[in-house]
Amino acid sequence: MHSKKNNRALLQCLALSAYPMMMMMIHLPCVSSSSASTFFKPFNVSYDHRAIIIDGNRRMLISAGIHYPRATPEMWPDLIAKSKEGGADVIETYVFWNAHESIRGQYNFKGKNDIVKFVKLVGSSGLYLHLRIGPYVCAEWNFGGFPVWLRDIPGIEFRTNNAPFKEEMQRFVKKIVDLMREEMLFSWQGGPIIMLQIENEYGNMESSYGQQGKDYVKWAASMALGLGAGVPWVMCKQTDAPENIIDACNGYYCDGYKPNSYNKPTLWTENWDGWYTTWGGRLPHRPVEDLAFAVARFFQRGGSFMNYYMYFGGTNFGRTSGGPFYITSYDYDAPIDEYGLLSEPKWGHLKDLHAAIKLCEPALVAADSAQYIKLGQNQEAHVYRANVLSEGPNSNRYGSQSNCSAFLANIDEHKAASVTFLGQSYTLPPWSVSILPDCRNTVFNTAKVSSQTSIKTVEFSLPLSPNISVPQQSMIESKLSSTSKSWMTVKEPIGVWSENNFTVQGILEHLNVTKDYSDYLWHITKIYVSDDDISFWKTNEVRPAVTIDSMRDVLRVFINGQLTGSVIGHWVKVVQPVQFQSGYNDLILLSQTVGLQNYGAFLEKDGAGFRGQVKLTGFKNGDIDLSKILWTYQVGLKGEFQQIYSIEENEAEWTDLTRDGIPSTFTWYKTYFDAPDGIDPVALDLGSMGKGQAWVNGHHIGRYWTVVAPKGGCQDTCDYRGAYNSDKCTTNCGNPTQTWYHVPRSWLQASNNLLVIFEETGGNPFEISVKLRSTRIVCEQVSESHYPPVRKWSNSYSVDGKLPINKMAPEMHLHCQDGYIISSIEFASYGTPQGRCQKFSRGNCHAPMSLSVVSEACQGKSSCSIGITNAVFGGDPCRGIVKTLAVEARCIPSSNTGFSQI
Repeated sequence: MHSKKNNRALLQCLALSAYPMMMMMIHLPCVSSSSASTFFKPFNVSYDHRAIIIDGNRRMLISAGIHYPRATPEMWPDLIAKSKEGGADVIETYVFWNAHESIRGQYNFKGKNDIVKFVKLVGSSGLYLHLRIGPYVCAEWNFGGFPVWLRDIPGIEFRTNNAPFKEEMQRFVKKIVDLMREEMLFSWQGGPIIMLQIENEYGNMESSYGQQGKDYVKWAASMALGLGAGVPWVMCKQTDAPENIIDACNGYYCDGYKPNSYNKPTLWTENWDGWYTTWGGRLPHRPVEDLAFAVARFFQRGGSFMNYYMYFGGTNFGRTSGGPFYITSYDYDAPIDEYGLLSEPKWGHLKDLHAAIKLCEPALVAADSAQYIKLGQNQEAHVYRANVLSEGPNSNRYGSQSNCSAFLANIDEHKAASVTFLGQSYTLPPWSVSILPDCRNTVFNTAKVSSQTSIKTVEFSLPLSPNISVPQQSMIESKLSSTSKSWMTVKEPIGVWSENNFTVQGILEHLNVTKDYSDYLWHITKIYVSDDDISFWKTNEVRPAVTIDSMRDVLRVFINGQLTGSVIGHWVKVVQPVQFQSGYNDLILLSQTVGLQNYGAFLEKDGAGFRGQVKLTGFKNGDIDLSKILWTYQVGLKGEFQQIYSIEENEAEWTDLTRDGIPSTFTWYKTYFDAPDGIDPVALDLGSMGKGQAWVNGHHIGRYWTVVAPKGGCQDTCDYRGAYNSDKCTTNCGNPTQTWYHVPRSWLQASNNLLVIFEETGGNPFEISVKLRSTRIVCEQVSESHYPPVRKWSNSYSVDGKLPINKMAPEMHLHCQDGYIISSIEFASYGTPQGRCQKFSRGNCHAPMSLSVVSEACQGKSSCSIGITNAVFGGDPCRGIVKTLAVEARCIPSSNTGFSQI
């Protein structure tokens, strides 16, 4: 095997076959024919007006967004495998500059930041990779991915034609491109990387920078292309992207998007399948019927690459969540949840959609454009057909086939429609697309969900057998939740705690002092109060107050060591009444950040802490201008800098915690716990706490905050029809936004796991518990009117490439998560069952054999399938009526597990 140096010396060019279609050629570095590759035979990537071209073939590509630092390396293989099983061709990720270079010139590519390992895992799975370097990423990530030291460079202005910024940006982008090349990870080297992105959604900000912004876009494109990566570059939300850069769409819907040149394909780099969440906010939910509708419409109307943002959202570990006020969970209502479990029916329904689109791929890539047919006022068809006989894109991949595929859409938000297409009648539910891979047979409709619904629980990992009833189980868990071992505690000093403080005149900007090494900045001064002031307040029945023109995110005001009040908001005015004693008083202002701003123009100027005038009002002789007096500044918490959350010995003076010692503000707590048995994901239930941060075995789990969402604004039922927005179909009203916090299994040992909590506002650590997240209940409803499983269509092509006239029946397919089996069937009815999952009931029509048939097919198995036919259930229970099978099943671990408690 040649060394990399020898390989580079032996380079020789690979050429793309010529063909008559207009296409954009990517000038590729030469590749040695003797180069060995772990992943692929080296291949070229280019594009034309229709699609990305991989190894000479146009492709319709499904991409799954996974951000590597929002999971652990131990989670990556399973996430990638589930993405592939769900139908993804590509994995997409940003590159997070501040994760890799938190200190200028010092790079971190270890652990969660091991991007090379992540890319190699993608390649080893047989998937491609879209690497979005940015390096601005937004992503609800702290400071949009920028390292905070960047703002301290003299004369810098972010994301514009500014020499200091361009120099730093080019240095980092080149670092990443060079790293990928050195590791042989580009497609032409046999690696998985087929596409790169420069900048990110700059079109939203460009007008703020005028001509300098336009010049910056041209520079960024030229700089990227000059790095010689050898694969296409994209810019998203950038309608003025230069000719050799593909401009791409981001949004809930991109079916109407067209790139700025005929020579470019239509790409969707961010399909928002959910939304992010703020502390105190409701939880967003995007129904899968609408999501599938958006995807189908995109491919129907000429799209060729679609990426789910996110396919797996993950967790904002540590202090990586953006802001202001984004929660630690980045679940995003994605097809794979924060813990790595499938979210169903979203994952399953999309899997079927992807399979249906893949059935259409030969026709989609063969045709340069669709034939449009008007079917009704709000109904339309797009037909793709071509006889692929000549040389050109796809002639090798699909051979000589006569291809015809069609998409029938009903964009009416309220009414179903019957349409006639090519002489046949089709019924289209409202706001739906039917997919016909052979222009005759419907294999999938976006509104007809036949995938199971999975009900996830967070509970102790007790062995659950059919002999233990659900009420008994709940009683046992409730009892265990209040059981805990001993806790220890140490108080966090209020104010100055080390020699690393300094005193200056005036109010300093928060980030200029902290450099974001901590959320916390103490401002300490002394205020003299005369007897005349005390008399003035009593006589006039007024109180002095700390007033600040503008403040973000959290302010705590202490007078003589006592917490007087708190203000929370994003650049809000502060008027905090205070109470002084006669003589000298200690005034302490603690400013806190809860995630730095990650979106908007002029990020380097946003900052944190206070803006405008800072005064004490209400004094007899007038207001006191606090910006003109001496302040002592102390960065961070003593416990943070002692690293008392570490498993290593430290200087903290821990004492035993007693129940009469709670609640207590600004307090550290620690205890030890054993890891739960089994492989289920682990969660910390911090619902009994207030606001703070948590660590397990020295790993920073993240911020926690038990703030409650508004009681109103959630919907009892979610209507998928009509355009989606983040306020539609929200859930969790009246409950804390987040109480469960993911603890990755790889961060745990079998016993004596150290849990450290820093609590700001007061809480009860005795009620903290360690729980398991799993799918215990699965439900499904499939009727005779549903289509046969798409996977069966995939195997049913005849020799000439057409789908056969078939007699396949619909099927119900149930499955438990890995390591679980179906222990019991809680409900089964074939006929006219009513209700929904966990609330099913029999209708007037019911096949008596329903329960026995389903139990025999499923019980004791990890998955099972049941045909939806009268014959399966012993005959027709009610003639002339469309029958439905509704099932609720319970899943248990295939082997017994123990339980864990703190």
